[in-house]
Amino acid sequence: MFSKLKSGTSSVSQGAQVLSTNNILNLFEVGKFVCSAGPELIWKVYEGFRKPDGKEVSIFVFEKKLADKLHKPRRKETVTEILKKSVHYLEMLRQPKLILKVVHSVEDCNDTLAFAAEPVIASLANILAYQASVGGRTVNGPPSTGASIITTTAMPRPAHAREYNFLDFEIKYGIRQIAEALDFLSPQVHHHNVCPSSILVTKTGTWKLSGLEFIVQTEARERITCTPWTSRLPKMAQPDLDYIAPEVQLSSYCSSHSDMYSLGMVIFAIFNNGRPLIQANHSSSTYMKQLDVLENQIHNVLPKLPAQLQEMATKMLSKDVDARPFVKNLLHTPYFCDRFVETIQTLDIINMKDLVQKCQFYKITLKESLPFIPKKIWYQRVWPFLQHEMLKPDVSAAVLHPVIFLIQESSLEDYETLMLPAMSKIFNGPKHVPVQVILLENLHVILEKTPRDDIRKEVLPLLYTAFDFSDIEVQSAAVLAVTNVSQYMDDTAIRRMVLPKLKMVYETNPNDLKIVLNILACLEIILHRLEKQQIIEDVLPLIWIVNQTDPEVIARIAVIYSMILRDKKYGLSVNMIATKIMPTLIPHTMNPGLNLEQFQTLIEVLQDMLEQIDRNQRNKLKLDTISMQSPDRHRPLRHLYSSDNMHAQNFNIPNLKIETRKTSSAEDMVRKNSAGSWWFGGSPSGSDSNFLRVVSSFPNRRLSDNMLNTPKIRVAPSCASSPGSTPVGTGLPIRRHSNVERRGSTINLSPPSLARSMIGGSMPNTSSSVPYLLSSSMNSIRSRRQSTCSQNSSTGILQQLGSGVVKQLSTLQNPYQLFSGNK
Repeated sequence: MFSKLKSGTSSVSQGAQVLSTNNILNLFEVGKFVCSAGPELIWKVYEGFRKPDGKEVSIFVFEKKLADKLHKPRRKETVTEILKKSVHYLEMLRQPKLILKVVHSVEDCNDTLAFAAEPVIASLANILAYQASVGGRTVNGPPSTGASIITTTAMPRPAHAREYNFLDFEIKYGIRQIAEALDFLSPQVHHHNVCPSSILVTKTGTWKLSGLEFIVQTEARERITCTPWTSRLPKMAQPDLDYIAPEVQLSSYCSSHSDMYSLGMVIFAIFNNGRPLIQANHSSSTYMKQLDVLENQIHNVLPKLPAQLQEMATKMLSKDVDARPFVKNLLHTPYFCDRFVETIQTLDIINMKDLVQKCQFYKITLKESLPFIPKKIWYQRVWPFLQHEMLKPDVSAAVLHPVIFLIQESSLEDYETLMLPAMSKIFNGPKHVPVQVILLENLHVILEKTPRDDIRKEVLPLLYTAFDFSDIEVQSAAVLAVTNVSQYMDDTAIRRMVLPKLKMVYETNPNDLKIVLNILACLEIILHRLEKQQIIEDVLPLIWIVNQTDPEVIARIAVIYSMILRDKKYGLSVNMIATKIMPTLIPHTMNPGLNLEQFQTLIEVLQDMLEQIDRNQRNKLKLDTISMQSPDRHRPLRHLYSSDNMHAQNFNIPNLKIETRKTSSAEDMVRKNSAGSWWFGGSPSGSDSNFLRVVSSFPNRRLSDNMLNTPKIRVAPSCASSPGSTPVGTGLPIRRHSNVERRGSTINLSPPSLARSMIGGSMPNTSSSVPYLLSSSMNSIRSRRQSTCSQNSSTGILQQLGSGVVKQLSTLQNPYQLFSGNK
């Protein structure tokens, strides 16, 4: 604070320069100019701080040179005495909530008069003067009290006064404060100068009555003789003429009703953009003229006032003194009977209540009223008071209820700048059990607004240490706090600090239903951040020992099991489900305390467990059955699906194109003869002559005139050697061109062998299916390769053999001799 003052603007040095000869500088640091107040706004107000403790104050300064223009030394002394008397009355008539509070009495020197009071931001005259100028009124000369005073004293208009706009709530509360202040003074004195320059707005937004320079004692009489306003006396030594009651000016007496008239004029000025109904311009004759048309002025301005206040305000300005209401009548009007205004008023006098009343007010009344009180009032009136109250051990727990609400509804900027410094004292200071419980239960609200660094340094340590409290309420609140703020904690803290403490809390309080439910809710939140080993070793054993009798406990356990079932990383085995989990859950399906939703949750979890057991066991049993049926149990799994165990009708090879092969004429002849059964003694048909005719007509015909148009096929060695494959050398021979050499073939194509084959009826079917082709000649296809015969060999083995057979048939007279084996 002090460094701020020392490095401030030029106004800081100006304030210190003004008070250079005043002893008040020995006690206070003087800051910049704030506002002006008092008769003709002759009090300059500066910000200040008390040196011993740094308490914030406002320094009121009167520069005596302002009275030099009065010329007469006696008048200068009169002004000084009046101002000193006002400070004396402020100290004597002490009412901290209604009257301006003096912190240090007046200090007088040759140049200045100064005293210290509570911090203020402006006088009502400063604020209303700006509102009057904004209202569009052009003034020749001093148009109103506020404006004229500022012009006369050459005071700069403070920025906060220019920008200050009253809320309806503030006006209602402020007028009520001034009315109560007059009610407080009325048994002893009459104020006799109620006007905007005598009303100060404090830093907390409260309106305080000051300006006791012209106070009049009642002396047990209703009417007191007083001096009317006159031009023979200096203006700064008299009350404000625009707000003086008619009886004072006309009949030279005053009463408590005179102050009610002045307050009525202030009310009209507030709602009339700062302009009073009478603007006398320091002229008694002008005052009298405007007093005659006052009723018209009231009629014109009255619609601007709130409807509930119009009737009472009109009566307050009545020229008939007895027609004016008393202060208590004013306070009981519907306009002031506002529950929320009364709440703020009670906050001002809360220290007069006993402890029970205080706690009741903070926990219920204030907390319920805050949503209906403007935020401006929160930060001006409520929070400055609460931040001091929550440091008191006897009421700190109750005060935290409205404080938590303010934190929740405040912006991040307001919380960090206004509230966090005070909350840090709570986090780091000693805490009673009720305070600890409230902080933990609302920790999520605090962390939403707290910066990340402060969370780690100040707030989370509060949570970790709470588990070590022996009080059961604190432990339960700590578990609940982890559930609400786990997202602000890292995985390491959850695994190493939170989980062990959860187990410890349960072991300490296994039969406390509230704690058990909080622990299960916490496990549900942090489960996905735990490792598999921790779930198996810590979480599941903890759930198994929980007393599962309460329906809500059963439902929460079912939810946790459902989460574990959905993800295999949690390590929940089928054996564990069947032997340890389901036996503990199934009996609770008949628990009469379960509602429909809880029962459905439990049944769904059990069904999921049964399905998981079913899938696991069914797959296992299938594999065991296949293994028992295999001839060689130790054979690799791929042999279980070989051709020995497969019964497929067709076996299709991709991209294999097979065309029907044209048979040779010799083969056709054999089929015809075989169909006529002349091989077995039947009468031969004319087909034998055809056979001989074909042979004799084509003596050089090759046996393989036609070609099997198939793509080149490569067969994997595993298939050739797999069980069930066709042995090499059996099945359909491969037709080839004569220039292709067969290597490794075991097919016997000699005439006797061919004859025996035809007689036995085992002539290969050249149009057999593809599977037969593959199974009978797998090795032949694999071993086939392109012939490397020389250019001199024009015919292959098949051509030579075919030619030999034809020659023998042509030399024989009886074809039967070919197959009898005789040459």
